[in-house]
Amino acid sequence: MNERSQLLKGILEGCILAVISRETVYGYELAVKLQQQGIDVKEGSIYPLLLRLQKEKLIHGEMKASGSGPNRKYYTLTPAGEASLEAFRENWKALKQPVDQLLDEEES
Repeated sequence: MNERSQLLKGILEGCILAVISRETVYGYELAVKLQQQGIDVKEGSIYPLLLRLQKEKLIHGEMKASGSGPNRKYYTLTPAGEASLEAFRENWKALKQPVDQLLDEEES
């Protein structure tokens, strides 16, 4: 596993919660939205994480008809998921700033 994959592993859950907080999405759509943000994640990595988030009651999955194929499971954020996303935001801000500062000092 390369460094980028290791870093992503730690923040992917928060990124998924952030996407789902903005709109209801299904698994493939979620993977595409993450890729559009520059977060390269395989679809196969998304589904186990979605299952875990659902078991932890951070998201809710509901099967709905699709206009272009079989039914799909759409995910929404639960109140516990909203709280988890807010905690992720706070932790990310607390970590991001000192890391950016260290990296900026190295460049100058």
